[in-house]
Amino acid sequence: MTGSAPTSTLTGWRKAAFTGAGLTHDVYEKGSGSGVVLVPEIPGMTPEVLGLGDHLVKQGFTVAIPSPFGEPGRKASAGYGIATFAKLCVSAEFRAFATNAHRPIADYLKAVARDLAGRTPGPGVGIIGMCFTGGFALAAAVDDAVLAPVLSQPVLPFPLGAARAADPGLSKEELDTVVARTRNEGLCVLGLRFSEDRGSTRPKFASLRRALGDAFEVIELDSSKGNAGGFSSGAHSVLTGEVRETPGHPALAARERVVEFLRERLAPAAGA
Repeated sequence: MTGSAPTSTLTGWRKAAFTGAGLTHDVYEKGSGSGVVLVPEIPGMTPEVLGLGDHLVKQGFTVAIPSPFGEPGRKASAGYGIATFAKLCVSAEFRAFATNAHRPIADYLKAVARDLAGRTPGPGVGIIGMCFTGGFALAAAVDDAVLAPVLSQPVLPFPLGAARAADPGLSKEELDTVVARTRNEGLCVLGLRFSEDRGSTRPKFASLRRALGDAFEVIELDSSKGNAGGFSSGAHSVLTGEVRETPGHPALAARERVVEFLRERLAPAAGA
């Protein structure tokens, strides 16, 4: 696939430390309108993640980006990614290999979401998790401040073996609460992945579909051999690295659907 993904810098982002659930991390914020928590993928707040953040700001949202790992603004590289990955694998905050797991970072993100919801217009906030943080968006939806959870290529727990590959990425108690919200409050969840992605597995999405039913909207982009979008079989980052700002591009269309989903769920303020 030719071209490059949209990128941006830290220019204009306001940084402040935020403490919640016993954890403290810097949170970068920008924009106005209804709130969206954007959780970075490995290795952190790369220029591509900031590109997505600035796109959401331009669409009329207040975007808060927590920085629980990595160096904000630093470009991705193989060495940087491996070093970050190694640290996260042994962190109790993320529990990278555990099944049926409650992860402390999810409690932190719920606190970020509640704080943002209290300062921005609309009935609640959205949250986008990607790759390593994809499942955290669903776990955060235990809190009723979260009205629009987006799971982009969620991978945790790392899919070593069939049980981990099919694990939904949160504890049974958390999932039960989210399911109850879909039935009683009309909560909807949006999930995205590439068809050949071995990290964000088809069994994981099947587990989520069984639990959430029609409340789980799935966008699966074709990355099989010879696909029309020109994606490689290793395509992974639906909303960042694989986006090309060319009309009709499949990943661009997926990003547009995410914006539409956020507006639908956070209306009327974000859709005004």
